[in-house]
Amino acid sequence: MMERQEPETLFETRWLGLYRIGKWDFAKRPNADAAVGILAVTPDDEVVMIEQFRVPVQRKVIEIPAGLVGDEDEFRGEDLAATAGRELLEETGYRAGKIELLLASPTSAGMTSELSHLFYATDLVKETEGGGTEHEDIKVHLVPRGELRAWLKAKEAEGYLLDLKIHAALWAAGI
Repeated sequence: MMERQEPETLFETRWLGLYRIGKWDFAKRPNADAAVGILAVTPDDEVVMIEQFRVPVQRKVIEIPAGLVGDEDEFRGEDLAATAGRELLEETGYRAGKIELLLASPTSAGMTSELSHLFYATDLVKETEGGGTEHEDIKVHLVPRGELRAWLKAKEAEGYLLDLKIHAALWAAGI
C-alpha cells in the first residue's frame, strides 16, 4: 500500500480544485466532504427521479436525488444519512421515514477523491413541492417501479443522459 501524500494545489475555487500528487492530477471539492445519492420509493411503489440541466455536459440529466456533504457552513459535520434526508426533502418535497445506506464508492477514482454514499429511502411523506434551492431548477418524476426501466430507456431516447448512480442504487437495493 502506498503512503498517503499531501497534494499540491494547482488551482482552486470555492467549488472545485485541481491538485497533483506526483504525476497524477485530480479534482476535488474543497468545500465538501463527500456526496450522497438517494434511491427513494413512495408508499405507492413509485421511484422518485429528478431531472435537471447540468452545465458540464450541456444536457438534461435524469438522476436520483443527491447532494454534497458539508458544503454549507450550517451543515458541516452533518451525519451522512441526515444529509441524504435533507437533500431528498429539498429536491423532491418528500421526507423519508426510513433511510438506510446501500453502498459507498469512489465517484470516479481516477479523476476525483470524492466518495458517493448511496441510500435507500422509504416510508416517504410528501411535505413540500421540492424543486431544490433558489439556484436549482429540479423537476420531480414519480415512476411506477415496474415501469422504471422502460421509462429510463424512453428518456434516453429523448436525448436525456442517465446518471450512473441510478443503476448502482437499483442494483444495490435489489430492484
